[in-house]
Amino acid sequence: MSSQASLRSLYRNLLRELPPRPGQARSMLHNRLRESFSSQASSQQAISAQTEQFLKYLQAQRQYVTLIERYNPGMGMDEEERTRLTARRVGMDLPVEYSAEDDVEGEKK
Repeated sequence: MSSQASLRSLYRNLLRELPPRPGQARSMLHNRLRESFSSQASSQQAISAQTEQFLKYLQAQRQYVTLIERYNPGMGMDEEERTRLTARRVGMDLPVEYSAEDDVEGEKK
């Protein structure tokens, strides 16, 4: 593979690792990467090695986030929701809690 083709491949792989932005213009990072790859053709070896390391880092970060989300599904939930789902997991439903606000609303109807 020629060095130009390998740089192009690295550039495309980097863009794939960036978060998607549907319907929006290119991000500042995207433009910066494009400028860097097009203007640094003379030092392709240095760019290639650094870019490969950075690409591996981005892939590892994406994999890490995927694993955290998979194995900690209740991470983004509040405590009540997590408790309700835990009870459902073992076949129980939590009782509906009574509050004074519910009583006031019931009298208005």
